[in-house]
Amino acid sequence: MTTQADQMPEALVKELVQNTLTLGELVAIAEREKMPLSRVVATEAMAKEGKSYQELLSAVMAEFDHNFEALDVGLTWGSSFLLGPVGSDLACQPDGALIGDTLINRAVMYTLAAEVGNHEVGLNPCAGTGDSCPYTGLLRALREEGYSEEQVALEATLILKVGSVFRVGKSTTGCNMEGYGAGAAATAAALTDLRGGSARQVAQAMVLALSPTIAVPCTPRVMVSGLCASHIGGAILIGNLASNLVLKTTLPVDVDVDVMIAMAAKMHVQAAPPITAINLEYLQPYFKKSPHVELFVSEEIRETDRNRAETIVEKARGELRKMLTTSQPLTSVLGDVVIGGSSIAVGSPTNMARIAHSMIKGKITRIEIDLTVDLFARRAINVPAILMGAIYGARTDDLEMYRKVFDLPEIKEIEVKVNKVDIPEVQRIRIMAAERGAWLDARNRGGGRVGIIAAEPSLEEALEGAKRLGIQALLEERVI
Repeated sequence: MTTQADQMPEALVKELVQNTLTLGELVAIAEREKMPLSRVVATEAMAKEGKSYQELLSAVMAEFDHNFEALDVGLTWGSSFLLGPVGSDLACQPDGALIGDTLINRAVMYTLAAEVGNHEVGLNPCAGTGDSCPYTGLLRALREEGYSEEQVALEATLILKVGSVFRVGKSTTGCNMEGYGAGAAATAAALTDLRGGSARQVAQAMVLALSPTIAVPCTPRVMVSGLCASHIGGAILIGNLASNLVLKTTLPVDVDVDVMIAMAAKMHVQAAPPITAINLEYLQPYFKKSPHVELFVSEEIRETDRNRAETIVEKARGELRKMLTTSQPLTSVLGDVVIGGSSIAVGSPTNMARIAHSMIKGKITRIEIDLTVDLFARRAINVPAILMGAIYGARTDDLEMYRKVFDLPEIKEIEVKVNKVDIPEVQRIRIMAAERGAWLDARNRGGGRVGIIAAEPSLEEALEGAKRLGIQALLEERVI
Protein backbone atom coordinates (compact mmCIF):
# COMPACT_ATOMS: atom_id res chain seq x y z
CA MET A 1 0.00 0.00 0.00
CA THR A 2 1.12 3.56 -0.64
CA THR A 3 2.27 5.58 2.34
CA GLN A 4 1.68 9.03 0.80
CA ALA A 5 -1.21 9.49 3.22
CA ASP A 6 1.31 9.48 6.09
CA GLN A 7 2.27 12.99 5.02
CA MET A 8 -0.68 15.04 6.23
CA PRO A 9 -0.65 18.76 7.11
CA GLU A 10 0.52 19.16 10.69
CA ALA A 11 -2.30 21.55 11.52
CA LEU A 12 -4.90 19.05 10.33
CA VAL A 13 -3.36 16.21 12.33
CA LYS A 14 -3.26 18.42 15.43
CA GLU A 15 -6.92 19.38 14.97
CA LEU A 16 -7.95 15.75 14.63
CA VAL A 17 -5.96 14.59 17.65
CA GLN A 18 -6.80 17.34 20.13
CA ASN A 19 -10.57 17.26 19.68
CA THR A 20 -13.36 14.73 20.07
CA LEU A 21 -14.99 15.27 16.71
CA THR A 22 -18.46 14.14 15.72
CA LEU A 23 -19.25 12.70 12.30
CA GLY A 24 -20.76 16.03 11.32
CA GLU A 25 -17.61 17.86 12.35
CA LEU A 26 -15.41 15.40 10.45
CA VAL A 27 -17.60 16.01 7.40
CA ALA A 28 -17.02 19.77 7.75
CA ILE A 29 -13.25 19.23 7.95
CA ALA A 30 -13.28 16.95 4.91
CA GLU A 31 -15.26 19.53 2.94
CA ARG A 32 -12.85 22.27 3.99
CA GLU A 33 -9.78 20.20 3.08
CA LYS A 34 -11.44 18.87 -0.10
CA MET A 35 -10.72 15.30 0.99
CA PRO A 36 -12.84 12.15 0.90
CA LEU A 37 -14.39 11.48 4.29
CA SER A 38 -12.71 8.06 4.45
CA ARG A 39 -9.30 9.78 4.21
CA VAL A 40 -10.11 12.15 7.05
CA VAL A 41 -11.34 9.28 9.20
CA ALA A 42 -8.17 7.33 8.43
CA THR A 43 -5.99 10.34 9.24
CA GLU A 44 -7.74 10.83 12.58
CA ALA A 45 -7.23 7.17 13.47
CA MET A 46 -3.56 7.23 12.38
CA ALA A 47 -2.88 10.26 14.55
CA LYS A 48 -4.76 9.00 17.61
CA GLU A 49 -3.45 5.43 17.44
CA GLY A 50 0.10 6.28 16.38
CA LYS A 51 -0.02 4.12 13.26
CA SER A 52 1.26 4.65 9.76
CA TYR A 53 -1.19 4.63 6.87
CA GLN A 54 -0.28 1.07 5.90
CA GLU A 55 -0.36 -0.14 9.51
CA LEU A 56 -3.80 1.37 10.04
CA LEU A 57 -5.38 -0.11 6.92
CA SER A 58 -3.87 -3.52 7.63
CA ALA A 59 -5.18 -3.41 11.20
CA VAL A 60 -8.62 -2.34 10.05
CA MET A 61 -8.92 -5.24 7.63
CA ALA A 62 -7.59 -7.63 10.26
CA GLU A 63 -10.62 -6.74 12.39
CA PHE A 64 -12.74 -8.56 9.82
CA ASP A 65 -10.63 -11.76 9.57
CA HIS A 66 -12.93 -13.91 11.70
CA ASN A 67 -16.07 -12.42 10.17
CA PHE A 68 -14.86 -13.26 6.65
CA GLU A 69 -14.33 -16.84 7.82
CA ALA A 70 -17.83 -16.91 9.31
CA LEU A 71 -19.17 -15.61 6.00
CA ASP A 72 -17.52 -18.55 4.22
CA VAL A 73 -19.25 -20.90 6.66
CA GLY A 74 -22.56 -19.33 5.69
CA LEU A 75 -21.77 -19.75 2.00
CA THR A 76 -20.88 -23.41 2.31
CA TRP A 77 -22.00 -25.78 5.07
CA GLY A 78 -23.67 -23.40 7.52
CA SER A 79 -27.37 -23.70 8.33
CA SER A 80 -28.83 -21.12 10.68
CA PHE A 81 -31.50 -22.16 13.18
CA LEU A 82 -33.53 -19.17 11.94
CA LEU A 83 -32.49 -18.73 8.30
CA GLY A 84 -31.55 -22.25 7.26
CA PRO A 85 -28.89 -22.48 4.51
CA VAL A 86 -29.91 -19.20 2.85
CA GLY A 87 -26.26 -18.29 2.13
CA SER A 88 -25.47 -21.48 0.22
CA ASP A 89 -28.92 -21.32 -1.42
CA LEU A 90 -27.99 -17.95 -2.92
CA ALA A 91 -24.43 -18.99 -3.74
CA CYS A 92 -25.90 -21.57 -6.15
CA GLN A 93 -27.92 -18.91 -7.95
CA PRO A 94 -26.59 -16.95 -10.96
CA ASP A 95 -25.31 -13.39 -10.50
CA GLY A 96 -28.21 -11.00 -10.16
CA ALA A 97 -30.59 -13.49 -8.59
CA LEU A 98 -31.72 -10.88 -6.05
CA ILE A 99 -30.91 -7.63 -7.83
CA GLY A 100 -29.36 -6.80 -11.20
CA ASP A 101 -26.43 -4.80 -9.82
CA THR A 102 -23.76 -7.47 -9.27
CA LEU A 103 -22.01 -5.55 -6.48
CA ILE A 104 -25.22 -5.11 -4.50
CA ASN A 105 -26.41 -8.62 -5.31
CA ARG A 106 -23.19 -10.02 -3.89
CA ALA A 107 -23.27 -7.68 -0.91
CA VAL A 108 -26.77 -8.86 0.04
CA MET A 109 -25.85 -12.52 -0.51
CA TYR A 110 -22.70 -12.23 1.56
CA THR A 111 -24.52 -10.27 4.26
CA LEU A 112 -27.03 -13.10 4.66
CA ALA A 113 -24.23 -15.66 4.55
CA ALA A 114 -22.46 -13.74 7.31
CA GLU A 115 -25.60 -13.94 9.39
CA VAL A 116 -25.78 -17.70 8.89
CA GLY A 117 -22.12 -17.87 9.87
CA ASN A 118 -22.92 -15.75 12.90
CA HIS A 119 -25.45 -18.35 14.06
CA GLU A 120 -22.91 -21.13 13.49
CA VAL A 121 -19.59 -19.72 14.71
CA GLY A 122 -20.35 -16.17 15.87
CA LEU A 123 -19.13 -12.77 14.67
CA ASN A 124 -16.99 -10.03 16.11
CA PRO A 125 -19.75 -7.59 17.12
CA CYS A 126 -19.92 -3.84 16.64
CA ALA A 127 -23.19 -2.17 17.73
CA GLY A 128 -24.38 -5.77 17.78
CA THR A 129 -23.63 -8.77 15.62
CA GLY A 130 -26.38 -7.64 13.24
CA ASP A 131 -24.48 -4.71 11.73
CA SER A 132 -21.30 -6.80 11.44
CA CYS A 133 -23.17 -8.80 8.78
CA PRO A 134 -23.64 -5.98 6.24
CA TYR A 135 -20.19 -4.57 7.05
CA THR A 136 -18.58 -7.92 6.26
CA GLY A 137 -20.82 -8.68 3.30
CA LEU A 138 -20.19 -5.33 1.63
CA LEU A 139 -16.42 -5.51 2.07
CA ARG A 140 -16.30 -9.05 0.62
CA ALA A 141 -18.34 -7.84 -2.37
CA LEU A 142 -16.04 -4.85 -2.92
CA ARG A 143 -13.02 -7.13 -2.98
CA GLU A 144 -14.64 -9.34 -5.61
CA GLU A 145 -15.67 -6.38 -7.73
CA GLY A 146 -12.00 -5.58 -8.31
CA TYR A 147 -11.48 -2.57 -6.06
CA SER A 148 -7.95 -2.21 -4.75
CA GLU A 149 -7.16 -3.49 -1.28
CA GLU A 150 -6.32 0.09 -0.30
CA GLN A 151 -9.73 1.39 -1.38
CA VAL A 152 -11.56 -1.47 0.33
CA ALA A 153 -9.59 -0.83 3.51
CA LEU A 154 -10.38 2.89 3.37
CA GLU A 155 -14.08 2.11 3.15
CA ALA A 156 -13.65 -0.31 6.03
CA THR A 157 -12.26 2.56 8.15
CA LEU A 158 -15.34 4.61 7.34
CA ILE A 159 -17.65 1.69 8.10
CA LEU A 160 -15.99 1.13 11.46
CA LYS A 161 -16.15 4.83 12.29
CA VAL A 162 -19.89 4.85 11.68
CA GLY A 163 -20.24 1.57 13.55
CA SER A 164 -18.33 2.94 16.54
CA VAL A 165 -20.92 5.69 16.97
CA PHE A 166 -23.83 3.25 16.79
CA ARG A 167 -22.09 0.90 19.19
CA VAL A 168 -22.28 3.59 21.85
CA GLY A 169 -25.74 4.76 20.77
CA LYS A 170 -27.26 1.30 21.12
CA SER A 171 -28.22 1.04 24.78
CA THR A 172 -31.06 -1.47 24.55
CA THR A 173 -32.35 -4.09 22.14
CA GLY A 174 -33.10 -3.20 18.56
CA CYS A 175 -32.06 -3.43 14.93
CA ASN A 176 -32.70 0.28 14.39
CA MET A 177 -29.35 0.98 16.06
CA GLU A 178 -27.73 -2.23 14.86
CA GLY A 179 -28.19 -4.46 11.82
CA TYR A 180 -30.77 -2.40 9.96
CA GLY A 181 -30.00 1.16 11.10
CA ALA A 182 -26.23 1.04 11.58
CA GLY A 183 -25.86 -1.30 8.60
CA ALA A 184 -27.83 0.99 6.30
CA ALA A 185 -25.97 4.11 7.43
CA ALA A 186 -22.53 2.50 7.08
CA THR A 187 -23.42 1.03 3.68
CA ALA A 188 -24.63 4.41 2.44
CA ALA A 189 -21.48 6.10 3.72
CA ALA A 190 -19.06 3.57 2.19
CA LEU A 191 -20.79 3.37 -1.21
CA THR A 192 -21.11 7.14 -1.53
CA ASP A 193 -17.46 7.65 -0.60
CA LEU A 194 -16.38 4.85 -2.93
CA ARG A 195 -18.34 6.34 -5.82
CA GLY A 196 -16.55 9.66 -5.49
CA GLY A 197 -19.13 11.51 -3.44
CA SER A 198 -18.10 14.48 -1.34
CA ALA A 199 -18.08 14.27 2.45
CA ARG A 200 -21.31 16.29 2.49
CA GLN A 201 -22.93 13.77 0.14
CA VAL A 202 -21.76 10.93 2.37
CA ALA A 203 -23.50 12.59 5.31
CA GLN A 204 -26.66 13.17 3.28
CA ALA A 205 -26.71 9.52 2.20
CA MET A 206 -26.40 8.43 5.84
CA VAL A 207 -29.34 10.64 6.81
CA LEU A 208 -31.48 9.20 4.02
CA ALA A 209 -30.51 5.63 4.91
CA LEU A 210 -31.25 6.14 8.59
CA SER A 211 -34.69 7.64 8.09
CA PRO A 212 -36.68 4.41 7.41
CA THR A 213 -34.83 2.50 10.12
CA ILE A 214 -35.61 4.75 13.08
CA ALA A 215 -37.85 3.13 15.73
CA VAL A 216 -37.71 -0.28 14.02
CA PRO A 217 -36.22 -2.58 16.67
CA CYS A 218 -36.04 -6.22 15.59
CA THR A 219 -36.20 -8.01 18.93
CA PRO A 220 -38.03 -10.26 19.58
CA ARG A 221 -38.59 -10.89 15.87
CA VAL A 222 -34.97 -12.07 15.97
CA MET A 223 -36.22 -15.39 17.38
CA VAL A 224 -38.69 -15.96 14.54
CA SER A 225 -37.65 -17.89 11.44
CA GLY A 226 -36.78 -15.81 8.40
CA LEU A 227 -37.66 -12.31 9.55
CA CYS A 228 -34.10 -11.16 10.24
CA ALA A 229 -33.15 -11.64 6.58
CA SER A 230 -35.12 -8.65 5.33
CA HIS A 231 -33.65 -6.42 8.06
CA ILE A 232 -30.05 -7.42 7.48
CA GLY A 233 -30.29 -7.63 3.68
CA GLY A 234 -32.41 -4.49 3.67
CA ALA A 235 -29.53 -2.54 5.22
CA ILE A 236 -27.53 -3.03 2.01
CA LEU A 237 -30.49 -2.16 -0.23
CA ILE A 238 -31.48 0.95 1.73
CA GLY A 239 -27.86 2.11 1.93
CA ASN A 240 -27.41 1.66 -1.81
CA LEU A 241 -30.66 3.48 -2.57
CA ALA A 242 -29.66 6.38 -0.33
CA SER A 243 -26.24 6.63 -1.97
CA ASN A 244 -27.63 6.65 -5.49
CA LEU A 245 -30.34 9.18 -4.64
CA VAL A 246 -27.74 11.59 -3.31
CA LEU A 247 -25.27 11.07 -6.15
CA LYS A 248 -27.70 10.95 -9.06
CA THR A 249 -30.45 13.42 -8.14
CA THR A 250 -30.90 16.89 -6.68
CA LEU A 251 -32.98 15.52 -3.80
CA PRO A 252 -32.75 18.04 -0.93
CA VAL A 253 -31.39 16.53 2.31
CA ASP A 254 -30.93 19.22 4.94
CA VAL A 255 -30.82 17.33 8.25
CA ASP A 256 -27.40 17.29 9.91
CA VAL A 257 -26.05 13.74 10.24
CA ASP A 258 -25.31 14.24 13.95
CA VAL A 259 -28.91 15.29 14.56
CA MET A 260 -30.21 12.22 12.76
CA ILE A 261 -28.04 9.79 14.71
CA ALA A 262 -28.73 11.50 18.05
CA MET A 263 -32.47 11.30 17.35
CA ALA A 264 -32.18 7.64 16.32
CA ALA A 265 -30.43 6.81 19.59
CA LYS A 266 -33.01 8.66 21.68
CA MET A 267 -35.90 7.12 19.74
CA HIS A 268 -34.29 3.70 20.14
CA VAL A 269 -34.54 3.88 23.93
CA GLN A 270 -38.14 5.09 23.85
CA ALA A 271 -39.44 2.79 21.11
CA ALA A 272 -37.86 -0.53 22.01
CA PRO A 273 -39.80 -1.37 25.23
CA PRO A 274 -43.38 -0.87 23.95
CA ILE A 275 -42.63 -2.38 20.56
CA THR A 276 -40.94 -5.37 22.16
CA ALA A 277 -43.98 -5.95 24.38
CA ILE A 278 -46.30 -6.02 21.36
CA ASN A 279 -43.90 -8.23 19.41
CA LEU A 280 -43.84 -10.70 22.26
CA GLU A 281 -47.63 -10.77 22.45
CA TYR A 282 -48.04 -11.63 18.78
CA LEU A 283 -44.88 -13.45 17.76
CA GLN A 284 -43.74 -15.42 20.81
CA PRO A 285 -45.70 -18.50 19.65
CA TYR A 286 -43.48 -18.49 16.54
CA PHE A 287 -40.18 -18.35 18.45
CA LYS A 288 -37.76 -21.13 17.63
CA LYS A 289 -37.39 -23.50 20.57
CA SER A 290 -34.70 -25.99 21.51
CA PRO A 291 -36.07 -29.42 22.50
CA HIS A 292 -33.12 -29.80 24.87
CA VAL A 293 -33.94 -26.55 26.68
CA GLU A 294 -37.69 -27.25 26.75
CA LEU A 295 -37.03 -30.31 28.91
CA PHE A 296 -36.15 -27.93 31.73
CA VAL A 297 -39.48 -26.08 31.45
CA SER A 298 -42.63 -27.29 33.17
CA GLU A 299 -45.25 -29.12 31.10
CA GLU A 300 -47.82 -26.56 32.19
CA ILE A 301 -45.84 -23.72 30.63
CA ARG A 302 -45.19 -25.72 27.47
CA GLU A 303 -48.91 -26.45 27.14
CA THR A 304 -49.69 -22.76 27.62
CA ASP A 305 -47.24 -21.93 24.83
CA ARG A 306 -48.85 -24.47 22.52
CA ASN A 307 -52.30 -23.02 23.14
CA ARG A 308 -51.05 -19.47 22.71
CA ALA A 309 -50.30 -20.03 19.02
CA GLU A 310 -53.94 -20.84 18.27
CA THR A 311 -55.18 -18.05 20.51
CA ILE A 312 -53.08 -15.37 18.83
CA VAL A 313 -54.21 -16.44 15.35
CA GLU A 314 -57.83 -16.14 16.49
CA LYS A 315 -57.14 -12.76 18.05
CA ALA A 316 -55.38 -11.49 14.90
CA ARG A 317 -58.16 -12.70 12.62
CA GLY A 318 -60.72 -10.94 14.80
CA GLU A 319 -58.75 -7.70 14.66
CA LEU A 320 -58.35 -7.93 10.90
CA ARG A 321 -62.04 -8.71 10.47
CA LYS A 322 -62.91 -5.60 12.48
CA MET A 323 -60.64 -3.51 10.25
CA LEU A 324 -62.30 -4.93 7.15
CA THR A 325 -65.78 -3.96 8.34
CA THR A 326 -64.87 -0.31 7.69
CA SER A 327 -62.78 -0.89 4.56
CA GLN A 328 -63.91 0.48 1.21
CA PRO A 329 -65.13 -1.60 -1.75
CA LEU A 330 -62.26 -2.81 -3.90
CA THR A 331 -63.12 -0.44 -6.75
CA SER A 332 -62.97 2.62 -4.47
CA VAL A 333 -60.12 1.79 -2.12
CA LEU A 334 -58.09 4.81 -3.21
CA GLY A 335 -59.45 8.04 -1.77
CA ASP A 336 -59.61 11.52 -3.27
CA VAL A 337 -56.41 13.17 -4.41
CA VAL A 338 -54.67 14.95 -1.53
CA ILE A 339 -52.54 17.98 -2.31
CA GLY A 340 -49.73 18.77 0.11
CA GLY A 341 -48.17 15.33 0.07
CA SER A 342 -49.83 13.38 2.90
CA SER A 343 -53.26 11.93 3.62
CA ILE A 344 -52.42 12.02 7.35
CA ALA A 345 -50.84 15.46 7.58
CA VAL A 346 -53.12 17.20 5.07
CA GLY A 347 -55.99 15.00 3.86
CA SER A 348 -57.59 14.18 7.21
CA PRO A 349 -57.27 17.74 8.65
CA THR A 350 -58.73 19.21 5.45
CA ASN A 351 -61.70 16.85 5.52
CA MET A 352 -62.26 17.75 9.17
CA ALA A 353 -62.50 21.38 8.11
CA ARG A 354 -64.86 20.53 5.24
CA ILE A 355 -67.22 18.74 7.65
CA ALA A 356 -67.22 21.78 9.94
CA HIS A 357 -67.84 24.06 6.95
CA SER A 358 -70.91 21.99 6.03
CA MET A 359 -72.54 22.94 9.37
CA ILE A 360 -71.97 26.73 9.47
CA LYS A 361 -74.23 29.55 8.32
CA GLY A 362 -73.30 33.13 7.58
CA LYS A 363 -70.06 35.03 7.25
CA ILE A 364 -67.04 33.50 9.01
CA THR A 365 -65.36 35.75 11.58
CA ARG A 366 -62.88 33.48 13.35
CA ILE A 367 -61.26 30.06 12.89
CA GLU A 368 -59.35 28.30 15.65
CA ILE A 369 -57.41 25.14 14.84
CA ASP A 370 -55.96 22.65 17.36
CA LEU A 371 -53.32 20.26 16.06
CA THR A 372 -51.44 17.47 17.82
CA VAL A 373 -47.67 17.80 18.00
CA ASP A 374 -46.72 16.11 14.73
CA LEU A 375 -49.52 17.81 12.79
CA PHE A 376 -48.55 21.16 14.30
CA ALA A 377 -44.95 20.57 13.19
CA ARG A 378 -46.26 20.12 9.62
CA ARG A 379 -48.48 23.20 9.73
CA ALA A 380 -46.79 24.69 6.65
CA ILE A 381 -48.53 22.09 4.49
CA ASN A 382 -51.79 21.46 6.37
CA VAL A 383 -52.96 24.90 7.52
CA PRO A 384 -53.47 26.22 3.96
CA ALA A 385 -55.56 23.12 3.20
CA ILE A 386 -57.53 23.36 6.46
CA LEU A 387 -58.36 27.00 5.75
CA MET A 388 -59.50 26.32 2.19
CA GLY A 389 -61.73 23.54 3.52
CA ALA A 390 -63.09 25.64 6.40
CA ILE A 391 -63.74 28.84 4.43
CA TYR A 392 -64.72 27.51 1.01
CA GLY A 393 -65.48 23.83 1.61
CA ALA A 394 -62.75 23.08 -0.95
CA ARG A 395 -61.88 19.45 -1.61
CA THR A 396 -58.48 17.94 -0.87
CA ASP A 397 -57.67 17.83 -4.60
CA ASP A 398 -58.21 21.58 -5.19
CA LEU A 399 -54.65 22.51 -6.09
CA GLU A 400 -55.54 25.97 -7.40
CA MET A 401 -57.29 26.89 -4.15
CA TYR A 402 -54.43 25.46 -2.07
CA ARG A 403 -51.94 27.72 -3.83
CA LYS A 404 -53.94 30.93 -3.62
CA VAL A 405 -55.95 30.64 -0.38
CA PHE A 406 -53.87 33.28 1.43
CA ASP A 407 -54.38 35.75 -1.43
CA LEU A 408 -58.19 35.58 -1.45
CA PRO A 409 -60.09 38.52 0.06
CA GLU A 410 -62.23 36.52 2.53
CA ILE A 411 -59.30 35.29 4.60
CA LYS A 412 -58.13 38.83 5.27
CA GLU A 413 -61.30 39.47 7.30
CA ILE A 414 -61.05 36.30 9.40
CA GLU A 415 -59.14 35.97 12.65
CA VAL A 416 -57.15 32.72 12.53
CA LYS A 417 -55.35 31.00 15.39
CA VAL A 418 -53.42 27.71 15.30
CA ASN A 419 -52.68 25.90 18.58
CA LYS A 420 -50.41 22.98 19.47
CA VAL A 421 -52.05 20.23 21.56
CA ASP A 422 -50.02 17.61 23.43
CA ILE A 423 -52.55 14.81 22.88
CA PRO A 424 -51.87 12.16 20.20
CA GLU A 425 -53.94 12.26 16.97
CA VAL A 426 -55.97 15.34 17.96
CA GLN A 427 -57.23 17.68 15.27
CA ARG A 428 -59.98 20.13 16.19
CA ILE A 429 -61.53 23.10 14.51
CA ARG A 430 -63.91 25.83 15.68
CA ILE A 431 -65.48 28.09 13.08
CA MET A 432 -67.34 31.17 14.31
CA ALA A 433 -69.85 32.56 11.87
CA ALA A 434 -72.53 35.27 11.85
CA GLU A 435 -75.58 32.98 11.93
CA ARG A 436 -74.25 29.66 13.20
CA GLY A 437 -70.80 28.37 13.99
CA ALA A 438 -69.47 24.84 14.21
CA TRP A 439 -67.00 22.86 16.28
CA LEU A 440 -65.48 19.48 15.56
CA ASP A 441 -63.36 17.38 17.90
CA ALA A 442 -61.74 14.82 15.64
CA ARG A 443 -58.86 12.38 15.40
CA ASN A 444 -56.40 12.13 12.56
CA ARG A 445 -56.69 9.04 10.35
CA GLY A 446 -54.91 7.88 7.21
CA GLY A 447 -56.35 7.92 3.72
CA GLY A 448 -58.01 11.29 4.38
CA ARG A 449 -60.40 9.69 6.89
CA VAL A 450 -61.65 11.52 9.98
CA GLY A 451 -62.35 10.00 13.38
CA ILE A 452 -65.13 12.10 14.97
CA ILE A 453 -65.35 12.33 18.76
CA ALA A 454 -67.83 15.19 19.25
CA ALA A 455 -69.36 18.02 17.28
CA GLU A 456 -71.49 21.15 17.49
CA PRO A 457 -74.24 21.92 16.57
CA SER A 458 -74.60 18.12 16.67
CA LEU A 459 -72.76 14.88 16.13
CA GLU A 460 -75.54 13.65 13.86
CA GLU A 461 -75.20 16.69 11.60
CA ALA A 462 -71.45 16.23 11.38
CA LEU A 463 -71.81 12.60 10.35
CA GLU A 464 -74.48 13.48 7.84
CA GLY A 465 -72.28 16.25 6.43
CA ALA A 466 -69.37 13.83 6.04
CA LYS A 467 -71.60 11.34 4.24
CA ARG A 468 -72.94 14.02 1.91
CA LEU A 469 -69.39 15.14 1.09
CA GLY A 470 -68.16 11.60 0.47
CA ILE A 471 -65.75 11.71 3.41
CA GLN A 472 -65.20 8.48 5.31
CA ALA A 473 -65.89 9.49 8.93
CA LEU A 474 -65.55 7.08 11.85
CA LEU A 475 -67.46 7.63 15.07
CA GLU A 476 -64.95 7.15 17.87
CA GLU A 477 -65.00 7.29 21.65
CA ARG A 478 -62.90 9.82 23.50
CA VAL A 479 -59.97 8.10 25.26
CA ILE A 480 -58.81 9.97 28.35
